[in-house]
Amino acid sequence: MSAENKPMSSTQGDGLRRLSFDWRRISKNGGALALLVILAFNILVTPNFLHPQTLFVNISQVATIAIVAVGMTLVIATGGIDLSVGAVMALAGALAPLIFTSPFAQANPELGLAFAIVVPVLVALVCGVFNGFMVSYLNVQPIVATLIFFISGRGIALVLTNGNLQTFTHPGFSYLGTGKVLGFPFQGYLVVVIAIIVWWLVNHSVFGRQLLAVGGNEKAAKLSGVPVKRVKIGAYVICAGLSGIAGLIVVAINSASDAARIGNLMELDAIAAAVVGGTLLQGGKAPIFGAILGAVIIQLVKYTLLANGVADEVALIAKAGIIIMAVYVQQARKE
Repeated sequence: MSAENKPMSSTQGDGLRRLSFDWRRISKNGGALALLVILAFNILVTPNFLHPQTLFVNISQVATIAIVAVGMTLVIATGGIDLSVGAVMALAGALAPLIFTSPFAQANPELGLAFAIVVPVLVALVCGVFNGFMVSYLNVQPIVATLIFFISGRGIALVLTNGNLQTFTHPGFSYLGTGKVLGFPFQGYLVVVIAIIVWWLVNHSVFGRQLLAVGGNEKAAKLSGVPVKRVKIGAYVICAGLSGIAGLIVVAINSASDAARIGNLMELDAIAAAVVGGTLLQGGKAPIFGAILGAVIIQLVKYTLLANGVADEVALIAKAGIIIMAVYVQQARKE
């Protein structure tokens, strides 16, 4: 018998199985390993990386990505995609200053502040209803349905602000972006609270089970009595609502609202964070804390490059590379 046709020995088979097992274990924990590598690199190379101010800056920057990524994870779990999250952020961010600087808010400061937070989020939720309706009832492809608001949403925000930069001084509203609790940024706590709530929703509620069922096999879910259309709308509504909150945080951090720039390319960061965190693009899986981990990785990669003098444009290329690697790992898990 030739060497090419010689059967594989049991020892060789065991070795291959061990390698396969090790690869699956590595790919399963790839996000955590990548984070450790990035942290180690920054500790050794990046100046002042362990300074508290650096931590606060990164928390502030990653908060918006993480919040939107959580919502994007739900949408992708249904087998969809949402390209409108940046436009929803811009719309919510444009509305807030218009409300709390209005004559009504000036006469009723506390009520005006409450309206400036609640109304933009409610408008964002309506945007989610629109996206979900287009996908669920009109059977428009998600990428096309959300592209509509990707284009029009930012346009509406620009019309509302006449294309002008809105600047303001409002300590109450600015607390969303600059406030601290026990020395740490308020929005960091907000991310943790949102992640825990959505994680519970996915793993311990009827809606969560239905969400994963729709993404796993929509036809089977429909035959088993799952209200597929309502579940999809719910996912898009939550995603849009979280995008609205993220838009408010951006405006609060900057004490300014620029409808042309708020949420710019956020849809790419959110999708990247969700994929890096283990969300399957074909649906059926919603690792909420994985999305948070993915957002941290995306932010740290960007910060690492900028802090070490690399041009911002290179960060976009790095993000693309991260997505390619994450998709490759997903494909490797299937084999």
